[in-house]
Amino acid sequence: MNKQIILTATFLGILAVVFGAFGAHSLKSVLSSAELKTWETGVQYQFYHVLALLFLSTFSRFKSRLVNTSYWCFTFGIFLFSGSLYILSAKSILGISQTSFIGPITPIGGLFFITGWASLLLATIKNK
Repeated sequence: MNKQIILTATFLGILAVVFGAFGAHSLKSVLSSAELKTWETGVQYQFYHVLALLFLSTFSRFKSRLVNTSYWCFTFGIFLFSGSLYILSAKSILGISQTSFIGPITPIGGLFFITGWASLLLATIKNK
């Protein structure tokens, strides 16, 4: 098991629980239903990829460049995809009026997720 991957996953997992609880309890009365749904989507994808990171940590004994690529892509994807959704959904609370620069960050995070999964696929195929 790779300690760095597990530490990253547990830290991001803690944040996902905190953000999920914060959304369900504190933001429920402040955000619109559409904004709350966007927040929840960010939390869901963060959790999905935390679980993927934990799974990925079992591949670390192969010392594969593809596994390392997958790790970084999942991690950056969480920050870009979920992070941009958190900002977009809470823009009124944060006092952000101009969000046109944040919108394109979400699909870039999605591309990191896709690249991470593709790297994991290739690492699996190449492993004997």
